Amino acid sequence: MQAGDQTALTDRQKREVEYHEEHARALARDYEQVDYELVTSLRRRWWNQAWSMYDELLRGRLRGRRVLVVGCGVGDDCFRLAKAGAEVHGFDLSPALLEVARGVARRESLAIEFREMPAERLEYPDDHFDLIVARDILHHVEIPAALAELRRVARPGARMLVNEVYTHSAVDRIRHSRVVRELLYERMVGLVSGRRRPYITADERKMDERDMRLVREALDVDFERHFDFLVNRVLPSHVTVLNVVDFLLLNASQALGRRLGGRALLAGAVRKPALVQPSSL
Repeated sequence: MQAGDQTALTDRQKREVEYHEEHARALARDYEQVDYELVTSLRRRWWNQAWSMYDELLRGRLRGRRVLVVGCGVGDDCFRLAKAGAEVHGFDLSPALLEVARGVARRESLAIEFREMPAERLEYPDDHFDLIVARDILHHVEIPAALAELRRVARPGARMLVNEVYTHSAVDRIRHSRVVRELLYERMVGLVSGRRRPYITADERKMDERDMRLVREALDVDFERHFDFLVNRVLPSHVTVLNVVDFLLLNASQALGRRLGGRALLAGAVRKPALVQPSSL
């Protein structure tokens, strides 16, 4: 897709672009100074999803590796990975967010390639990337199509890390029950987010166990963590002890985390699509 060409987008994708266009200016103010602590600090916070994600990324070799950041937005993960020495490529559907990302990268003297395209139709060549990072993006896209494209552009032996908001369908039924929807939800938003309205587009939805099954089928998962049972649902996230207890409870068993978690972090080698052999006829 040529930069600025919105004609090939679906209606859902166009709504996503419009939403981010409205918020790009406010987001730009948040990146007047880039926080690199996740890749530079020696003091780690293993109970936190963002820190746990970067712990896993930093365990592998980043310097010189070609990394794709899926749905990069204003580029925060791109900046950090580039700071750690990776060759970083990021794409997003929103030209407004990409404009912010390019401006920050220039200011920070980071050589990052940003491109405009949908996750379901990538313009990168086959077998191109050593590492793919997908954080808070798959729940915005058509998951089967996006995963097929990510598998295509991954090199043999490449790894993918997926960090996504998630709710098991049984828990989601409780969340959308009348009592929660009409009596509790607004109160919980105020408690958890400090009365700031969440940044949620009209078409996004949390991934469920069926969506996560598709992710596991695309990866040989060797790392899995779950977060946010009560934290970020009914309790604020700024209290360390609540995060630690929440994390330990969810990760006491994989089955418990998959049932009760509100966020899933998975990583593993990408399963490349099997090649179709030509007919001998």
